[in-house]
Amino acid sequence: MPGAPGGRRSLPPLLPPPKRVTMHTGMVHDTAPRVSIDRSLPAQGYRLRLGDSGIFIEAADMAGAFYANTTLDQLRHGIRARRHDQPARRADDAGGGARSRACPGEDDLSAQLLPACDIEDWPDFALRGVMLDVSRCKVPTMETVYDLVDRLASWKFNQLQLYTEHSFSYKNHSEVWRDSSPFSAEEIEALDAYCAKRFVELVANQNCLGHMERWLVHSRYRDLALQPEGFDDPFGLRRPPSTVDPTRHGSMDLVRELLGELLPHFTSPRVHVGLDEPWELPPGRVDDYVTWLQSLRSLPELAGHEMLVWGDVLALHPDVLHELPERVTVCEWGYDAGHPFAERLDALRHAGHQAWVCPGTSSWLSILGRTTNMMANCAEAADQGIAHGATGYLLTDWGDFGHIQYQPVSEPGFAYGAARAWSAGTGPLGDSQAAEREWLVTALDLHGFDDPTRNLSRSLIALGDVYSSVPLRFPNMSTLVMNFYFPQLPVGMALTQGLTADHLLAVEAGIDSEVRRAASAIPRRAGGGLVVEELKTGADLVSLCCEDARARLDGDGTLESVSASTRAHLRQLLGRVKETHRDLWLARNRPGGLDESLAWMAHLEQCYETGKTDPRWSGPMAEAFFAPTPGREHVAGLAP
Repeated sequence: MPGAPGGRRSLPPLLPPPKRVTMHTGMVHDTAPRVSIDRSLPAQGYRLRLGDSGIFIEAADMAGAFYANTTLDQLRHGIRARRHDQPARRADDAGGGARSRACPGEDDLSAQLLPACDIEDWPDFALRGVMLDVSRCKVPTMETVYDLVDRLASWKFNQLQLYTEHSFSYKNHSEVWRDSSPFSAEEIEALDAYCAKRFVELVANQNCLGHMERWLVHSRYRDLALQPEGFDDPFGLRRPPSTVDPTRHGSMDLVRELLGELLPHFTSPRVHVGLDEPWELPPGRVDDYVTWLQSLRSLPELAGHEMLVWGDVLALHPDVLHELPERVTVCEWGYDAGHPFAERLDALRHAGHQAWVCPGTSSWLSILGRTTNMMANCAEAADQGIAHGATGYLLTDWGDFGHIQYQPVSEPGFAYGAARAWSAGTGPLGDSQAAEREWLVTALDLHGFDDPTRNLSRSLIALGDVYSSVPLRFPNMSTLVMNFYFPQLPVGMALTQGLTADHLLAVEAGIDSEVRRAASAIPRRAGGGLVVEELKTGADLVSLCCEDARARLDGDGTLESVSASTRAHLRQLLGRVKETHRDLWLARNRPGGLDESLAWMAHLEQCYETGKTDPRWSGPMAEAFFAPTPGREHVAGLAP
């Protein structure tokens, strides 16, 4: 088929960027591709040729053919957007108002033409996954998960893990999950099949040692806890019991029952059993940890499965690495720039164990994200993973303390992580941090939000960096929101010494500017208006935190020093956010967990009303466990 006249052109941004692109002269007609298999190509790799004689796909396997087609679909979409949307932006910039269109008939013809080119592509990491936290209050609807799977698959992720502690409807344990709107067995099987059609492996992820507080708060399971009466964690927070005692016979019985019921609903040959952060287990009992891990590996319920475990305990005790059994893959997680991936991966490789790198989206405990940290964390994980023998890349998205952040805040991380997992080197994204950021803005707006103004991603990514306007940095969270989660902490001293009103005013000005920019966006993906509203509400909450902090700095740093009139004003602002948060939550997620998420806001409202803070406040679940208030037990799933 003859190509159309035209000069040498460049491709629109593709996500992830392909390894090799060769542009040819002219345009070609868009036709259904002819697909063939070439086993000499790297696994999951492909060649996509657009020429005078048609469109051809040569793929290493069926996954490679799928990825070639996703690239072709992105190319089609990008070419249409380039032809239609650039005139629109020029008209808007010139004050032309509504988006202009090309001449009648021109759109119909040009939509059938694609640039002549050859694309050759393959992944650097064979396993490229996303782990979504569905246990910290927020359990997404099936529609939300399906939509996310479609997007992740189009960005060439090939694995999804739903992190569960209590949000699967185990038959004999309804008291644990009844208030959480859990996934049912039928929903998991349907999701598994949906994922498989898109070459996404759905992997079971059930924590089996620490982070079991949703179970251990109930009297039925309490005697399995290492510290049944609760404990203070390394950060000084009062916590309900969270770690099962690995030496109790009943502990393994419970885990066997859970895994035995859960795993048959997944077709994946992998299972993630967690084992991270067993806070109450003393360092001197690392042998009990190793024995527990070995026992899990030998369970008949896990026969035929590769077992994934988090790497934090093993990193602190490298001397026990030689005791790990076979078919255990260590997921080395670290969520801040500068994490020692290289050192820890080398230790695992020298001990003969497979490892994955696990960076994060930096969305949690930030409300608006931490863009610069996310990009550095994802890039370092990819680069060090390739250099030091990691076989997989698992991008994590957590929901600590009420899962307050909204899904779009995680999407820059999903997009950038997808690019880094597919092409670990910096070349395809640009030769500088500024170039990488500009690529992310353009690619995410094109293939994430379909926003012709290119304003939504720019605002989202910029809002994710407002935390950097203050000089203080804390691991795994934004300084700006500490007084939201823990209003008892003073501002301007101790952890926030050096924070000034000028810092906060700069943040508020930046937020205001980016919210105005986002309001001009025209996201055409389904639910695009919801994204804008989520972004505005998250921004309103961080702006409230800044206003709160400035009021405290006018006094002695404590909330008690803020005037009653100012507290009333702050309470009114928070009340508006709280009501909007409820509506936005229910637009994507199930109702279970919503009350607990709102309880973080309700606590701050109470502090504004009374002018008093609780020095032991550690969140609604701890409050319900240690000092239950009649009628509020359901917030932590403790209703009788």
